[in-house]
Parts: sequence; C-alpha cells; structure tokens
Amino acid sequence: MASRPPVHRARKRFGQNFLRDPGVIARIVRAIAPRPGERLIEIGPGQGALTEPLLEAADGRLEVIELDRDLVPGLRVQFFDYPALVVHEADALTFDFRTLRGEGAPLRVVGNLPYNISTPLIAHLLEAGDAIADMHFMLQKEVVERLAAEPGGADWGRLSVMAQYRCAVDSLFRVPPEAFVPRPKVDSAIVRLTPYATLPFPARDEALLFELVRQAFGQRRKTLRNNLKGRIGAAALEALGIDSARRPQTLTVEEFVRIANHLATSQEEATP
Repeated sequence: MASRPPVHRARKRFGQNFLRDPGVIARIVRAIAPRPGERLIEIGPGQGALTEPLLEAADGRLEVIELDRDLVPGLRVQFFDYPALVVHEADALTFDFRTLRGEGAPLRVVGNLPYNISTPLIAHLLEAGDAIADMHFMLQKEVVERLAAEPGGADWGRLSVMAQYRCAVDSLFRVPPEAFVPRPKVDSAIVRLTPYATLPFPARDEALLFELVRQAFGQRRKTLRNNLKGRIGAAALEALGIDSARRPQTLTVEEFVRIANHLATSQEEATP
C-alpha cells in the first residue's frame, strides 16, 4: 500500500489538474487492463492517483515520466515499497520512447495529459508508434472528438488524419470536471490509440503526406483545387479519382495517401 502523497499545489504552467474521483480511476484502469509482465509507462503521474492501481495490476512494475521536479521526490516516497517502480524526471515531449523500449516488448503508454501539450505530445508519440503497443490518454474532450472523428464532419482535420493514418482510435468515455482538483473549465475524455502493426494505407513518403495534409487543411472552406494549388493540379486530382472541387474535410486517409503517393512517385521519376 502506498503512503499518502505530500500536499502539492497544481502548477498552471504545467497544465496540472489532479484526478481524484475513485470511480473514474477504477474505470480507467479497467479500460487499460494492465497485466503482469507488460512494459507499462505512465506520463505525468502527478500525485499518483492512477499510479497505485496501475502498480497493483502490473505486479509492481511500472515506469513513470514526470516533468515537475517538485513532484518526483514525493512519488519516490509515496511508492517506496514498490522497488520495481522507475521514475524518469524528464519532459515527455522530448523523451526517446524507442530507446526506452530497447529490445523488449512494445510499451503500453498511459496518462492524464496536460491540455496545453496534448496535441504535440501525441504527435511525438505517433512518431515512435513502432515501439508502442497502445496508448490510453485522458484528454480534453474536444481533442478526443478530433482524434476519433470521421471524414465529412466538422471535427475531421489534420490531427484526425495524422492519428488515424498510424492508429486505430477509440473514444471510450467522458470524464466530468468535478473528477479533478482543481476543476478544469472543460470536459475530458478517455481515448485508446492502437498503432497498426501494418499500415492499412502506407505512404511512400510520410513527411510529404503530412505536409500535404497541413496544406490541404490550411483553409478548410476552400476546395482542394485552391488549397493544393502549386502542388497538384485539378487534372491530376481528377485522374486519381478525386474531385478537385471537394473540401479537405471530406477526404479519407486513403485518399490523402493516394495523392501523396502520386506526388512522391512524380518526384522520384523527375529525379535524374
């Protein structure tokens, strides 16, 4: 049994909102379903609300990544009787998750992510997707809706395409503000991201694909013909079976990859 965490005032610059609701905590752990022997990584353990039930479910083996240096000593004291717990005092935005995996099993990553870094952190983790088995995150509900969106809706955008290119995305359940201290001003939600072992629509050049998606969503109200002007013409889009008068939010991941692969092939053929 862990000792009681020391009192710590949430820091606004770290976007800290500490989870307190035991019912929500239990539901999150059930969704993760950790098992002994797995490589479980928690980002931003804070005051250990999720850490203790994760440790118990994972047979005492857990690694946590915490940026707030004032919280690290408290975590080590609070969980002193879990000798297999490893605390990394580091910034998850720059942490090398591939190195952490090493030659071992893929990582299972969980965390209550600060709202102010959630999108760049997910992008960073997706780049290390081959080292990760799955991810379970508490995020702002709006971000989860964007991650899990479908083409044609208002929430479908750059983040949706980037995530769903590499992962199966499942929106699990909502978490109300009263589950936290201090209360955030927005609702939260739990999302599961499961990187594909084999990409369903592989891009020849992923950097080109994501640059294309960024450009396409630069002005959502404009058509592909206008947004992609200078990169691909209307005739080439039509030849790929894509109406150049469509707006970017109507395109599927497969269609974005189709355009990107055409551009990649054209560039390769033009290279002497």
